[in-house]
Amino acid sequence: MKAVKVKYKVRPEYAEQNKANIQKVMDRLKVDPIDGMLYSSYTLDDGQTFVHINIARDEQTLSALSKVQEVNDFRMALKASGPLEPPVSTQLNPVAAGFTL
Repeated sequence: MKAVKVKYKVRPEYAEQNKANIQKVMDRLKVDPIDGMLYSSYTLDDGQTFVHINIARDEQTLSALSKVQEVNDFRMALKASGPLEPPVSTQLNPVAAGFTL
């Protein structure tokens, strides 16, 4: 199992647009899911800091997300918005899970 956390902070005026862009990604994944992947997004209490968690069966499944057009559109829009803190990706080392991918 592979797991990645991505964290970043957007400008206050971009937070709602970022949520809408994330929703477009999630809507696409609901229609065309990636088998063996759990993907979710959250905000911290400030409403500007976003955290994305991607848990995948293996490296190949993890990389499948980058082939989704809505994900690429989301990334381009985020970069263009000039985030206050750019995305930082952290590899998570799984210990145990209550699910099977």
